[in-house]
Amino acid sequence: MPIRQANARENADVVVIGGGPAGSTAATLLARAGLDVRLFEREHFPRLHIGESLLPATLAVLDGIGVLDAIEAEGFKRKWGATMCWGREGEPWTWYFKETNKRFPHAYQVWRPRFDQILLDHSRDCGVDVHEGTAVARVLFDGARARGVELADGERIGATMVVDATGQSSLLARQCSLKVWDPAFRNLAVYGYFRDCAHLDPPDDGNIFIESYANGWLWKIPLAGGVSSIGAVVDRDAGAKAIRRAGLRGFLDDQIAAAPRTAALVEGGVSESAPTAVRDWSYSASSMTGPGWILLGDAACFVDPLFSTGVHLAVTAAHMGAAYVVTELADPDLAPDAAVAFERLYRTQYEHFHELARLFYGGNQSVESYFWEARRITGEQRPPREAFVRAVSGQAAAGYEQSVLSRASLPGEIETALNTFKPAAVAEDIANLRPRLAPGLALVPSAVLGDGRFERGQVIRGTSRVDLPVSPLVGHLVQGVESSQGRESISEIANGIAARHDLPTERVLPPLLDAARLLLSDHVLTVDVQT
Repeated sequence: MPIRQANARENADVVVIGGGPAGSTAATLLARAGLDVRLFEREHFPRLHIGESLLPATLAVLDGIGVLDAIEAEGFKRKWGATMCWGREGEPWTWYFKETNKRFPHAYQVWRPRFDQILLDHSRDCGVDVHEGTAVARVLFDGARARGVELADGERIGATMVVDATGQSSLLARQCSLKVWDPAFRNLAVYGYFRDCAHLDPPDDGNIFIESYANGWLWKIPLAGGVSSIGAVVDRDAGAKAIRRAGLRGFLDDQIAAAPRTAALVEGGVSESAPTAVRDWSYSASSMTGPGWILLGDAACFVDPLFSTGVHLAVTAAHMGAAYVVTELADPDLAPDAAVAFERLYRTQYEHFHELARLFYGGNQSVESYFWEARRITGEQRPPREAFVRAVSGQAAAGYEQSVLSRASLPGEIETALNTFKPAAVAEDIANLRPRLAPGLALVPSAVLGDGRFERGQVIRGTSRVDLPVSPLVGHLVQGVESSQGRESISEIANGIAARHDLPTERVLPPLLDAARLLLSDHVLTVDVQT
């Protein structure tokens, strides 16, 4: 079914509010899908913004929208990993992206005013109608359905879909009372920019440096041109009192002085800007989609900045969100399922970083103070299996998450889960194995993310487990495993599939064996000991 184009009753197919990474990425993808897109940004670019440290996975999305070459040509500082003073001991340790990401073994430390402008200019080049210096006052509704926006000057713009990418101002979430603050991260950050600071020794001179200290933790991000972004994350209430006493400049200077390794790097550096404070930033929206609208990036959720996830969540949400908008317009019958699938995918990513930060905060034993005692893991609020899955969801269990968590002092049950749920060893010859589907898992119909839109498909789903989309052929394998309950071997199930679809077994068996190895390794399929 073709996508509906704007008609005389609608000013645009899609209105995007906000021109940051989430808004510009989504607008680019929607314009490239043939939609009439208008983007309204309240400020004129370039504008200052925090969040300079990218992740390698972000580069894949930027490459997909055709802007990575421009990012690489800008001369941003390459980031090969992260160096931290955090965990069981106070000595620095480093992990590298190349350990888990072969395609992009590095990311970038970007100057956000320029980075964001590159993305927004790319949206223009792709056909987005961009309006800078144009604030949106509110989203317009006809009953429960969003129908457009009202600008600050009173002008009304109609649209079939409204994309809220307004960052932490969260326009629509506030308008509809959807914003839920996270009590686990009641922190405050104060940051500023310094010139001519020292860096870590090569090859770590492009790394983000994070040091935990009595009051919380500090970041130091080396940027191009001799500039460093430096910020302190502290307890919200204690930090607010200290700021009232010393002012922002005095407060930030005091925090840097309290962290010896950061202080050594900053010594001799010159402040380039007045410090800025951000508080109460960790939250999520109770709903991320609704009739005629969707929330993306910080407008939907934001985790503690410990793992530099802001831009990553923004652009990946934009990728998934644009696919949802296209589905809503092209296939309304599939739209409800696509909305559910979008929210599950997005919340999976959010919960991954949220749980990782929670466990890492709670397991830091290198510093004793009120800040850290208040964040200790004194009792698990969820089963260890669930905590582990949330912490590694969407990532290889042997990836940097385990490297990070291995430095923390975690409850014994979670330590056991980290070891128990590593990828299982699988024998080379598995054709005669009689597998079962792991307890709590089931093959269910679902909308799945396809090429630029959601499609009808199947996923393996279970409590505290990431949805695993499967191809039709693998779906037949899982159905066979479900129905046989360990009575049939993989080769026997493959023979049955081949016979039902009038295909030669030698064509069906090899890909099913490959799939079964992966499912066994990931504990989706299990085998009784006696088999």
